[in-house]
Amino acid sequence: MAKGIRDKVVIIGMGCSRFGERWDCSAEDLLVEAFEEATRDAGIDRDDIDAAWFGLCMEEQNLGKSGLSLSHSLRLPNIPVTRVENLCATGSEALRGAAYAVASGAADIALAIGVEKLKDTGYGGLPERAKGTFNELWQPSATAPGSFAQLASAYSARHDVPMEKLKQAMAHISWKSHENGVKNPKAHLRRRLSKEAITKAPMIAYPLGLFDCCGVSDGAACAIVTTPEIAKKLGRGNSQIAIKAAQVAVSNGMEMAHGSWDGSYAHTTRIAAERAYREAGIEDPVAELDMVEVHDCFSITELVTMEDLGLSRPGQGWQDVLAGKFDADGAVPCNIDGGLKCFGHPIGASGLRMVYEAYLQLNGRAADRQLEQPRLALTHNLGGFPNSNICSITVLGFLGE
Repeated sequence: MAKGIRDKVVIIGMGCSRFGERWDCSAEDLLVEAFEEATRDAGIDRDDIDAAWFGLCMEEQNLGKSGLSLSHSLRLPNIPVTRVENLCATGSEALRGAAYAVASGAADIALAIGVEKLKDTGYGGLPERAKGTFNELWQPSATAPGSFAQLASAYSARHDVPMEKLKQAMAHISWKSHENGVKNPKAHLRRRLSKEAITKAPMIAYPLGLFDCCGVSDGAACAIVTTPEIAKKLGRGNSQIAIKAAQVAVSNGMEMAHGSWDGSYAHTTRIAAERAYREAGIEDPVAELDMVEVHDCFSITELVTMEDLGLSRPGQGWQDVLAGKFDADGAVPCNIDGGLKCFGHPIGASGLRMVYEAYLQLNGRAADRQLEQPRLALTHNLGGFPNSNICSITVLGFLGE
């Protein structure tokens, strides 16, 4: 069995742009904003970076298919730049590539960065152009709200949860996110919402209302990784933030074509979580994880993810949500920065934005939203639809713990 990269790679610097409707700047400007914060944090120069992984999902919107736009924007010293795309897990995929390069010895210091500039497209949601032959044949009229609305209906049916109760739990999730997001100066949406306003909002795809859905925004996020030995030479002490696990699970068609999947959960999340826990040495995630950042593209996604990660028992997630288990002062705080719900979802950046929050929290630098001495954090991305997706899970903690 592969040993993984636990404690072989540490993060020495991170940066994140302000997310939002950034009419004032280009995608290149967002990259520079995140990169400059990360290099200041790491205490290095751009010439110290050996290789870069560039997360950009919808390249046709702004920057093109290659890594040239990153190298040009940041004036990188003619190093290898690998552009990656894996739907909503694109940012996490960039981090995994950079981390693997360092763990293998191929690079001493590597850059992972992701960006998306979507507001300029004029679309209210994600831009829709040709989806490719596979999607046009299998799900020609599928939409993200419609697909995740089906997840909610399937969950309700599978666990015999009255829809009214499920909607109350989903409203609590959205309310919690806005309570958290109002404290984050880099979030797109910084406004408190009442649960009554959430439940009475216009319907998008039953049972998902307007405030059950995350928005679209512009943003970039960045991480600089190296080995523990090099980090020590750079003046980092013993409290280094290490990558404990980096796992990806991708649907193989079972959910779309086989009756063994009932539509009430994300199959890939359960697989990726099992692998990540094994790599990180986690036996009891509820007891050991101090915070999680999960892919709350819709409120139902966050609820189901709590069960898929083993943080709630199957069919009990909605009750745990209502009991406050995942609130800022709960047993396992979830999306303490406001999540996709308050940041929006610039696809290439979202995964790294989650890691940025975990990194700040572990370093005790999260200002008004700082948790009490977190030691272990998990981030989760789910790209695609419930019946065909990519799940990425990253676990961060202190080196040697």
